[in-house]
Amino acid sequence: MGKNKLKKFAEMETLPCVRQYPFSTLRETGGCPLRGRWGEEVFGNSRPITLELGCGKGEYAVGMGRTYPDRNFIGIDIKGARMWTGARQVMDEGLTNVAFLRTSIHLLPEFFAPGEVEEIWITFPDPQMRKVNKRLTGTHFLEIYRKVLAPGGSIRLKTDSPFLYAYTTAMIAHNGLPLLAATDDLYHSPLSAEVPPITTYYEQQWLSRGIPSKYIAWQLPADAPLSEPDIDIEPDTYRSFGRGTLQGF
Repeated sequence: MGKNKLKKFAEMETLPCVRQYPFSTLRETGGCPLRGRWGEEVFGNSRPITLELGCGKGEYAVGMGRTYPDRNFIGIDIKGARMWTGARQVMDEGLTNVAFLRTSIHLLPEFFAPGEVEEIWITFPDPQMRKVNKRLTGTHFLEIYRKVLAPGGSIRLKTDSPFLYAYTTAMIAHNGLPLLAATDDLYHSPLSAEVPPITTYYEQQWLSRGIPSKYIAWQLPADAPLSEPDIDIEPDTYRSFGRGTLQGF
């Protein structure tokens, strides 16, 4: 491991906007002490909480914190070295409504009580074309999200991937989930006015190559049965399964 990465890991331990709870610690302490108390203990208020899953450098969480001071935002990722960038911005700018949690998305119910989260954002994830159980908009993860979402809470996806957009659209329709908004070309759609004016590093890469951003938002009823759609979807051809390898340009 490089010295720079080790330095970032060490600094992450000292940043008050970052929470890190190894799985072993959760088991030893009987769970996260912040579960059900994020508003009170971390943000000092009872404002709605939005999660950014797979936040990477935290560009979207930080951007939303700047744009919507009346809401609280938590960026979640398992990779601390990338998260350090957003955490440093939060500290440098004095943002009090943005925090970061280093953990696996599978463990969300360990950290958040039922109904504690009002909104989930998933921004430019790996579409996982080969493994449905790894798709962040698949039913495997939806079962996890519904354990923490408030009634009427929403899930919002921005993606460059035609595959993931088509899959998510089919999944929502197949399960009869309430669709809030959908477009396969966000910035040439009236919906662009409803989406935070934030473009991540990856989004800028795709837009510069003529790949439109797609956006879809839906609700997840607490008791609706979920199953995978039986559908064949043409794979994306402009990148490999590894994140960021572009083809055909």
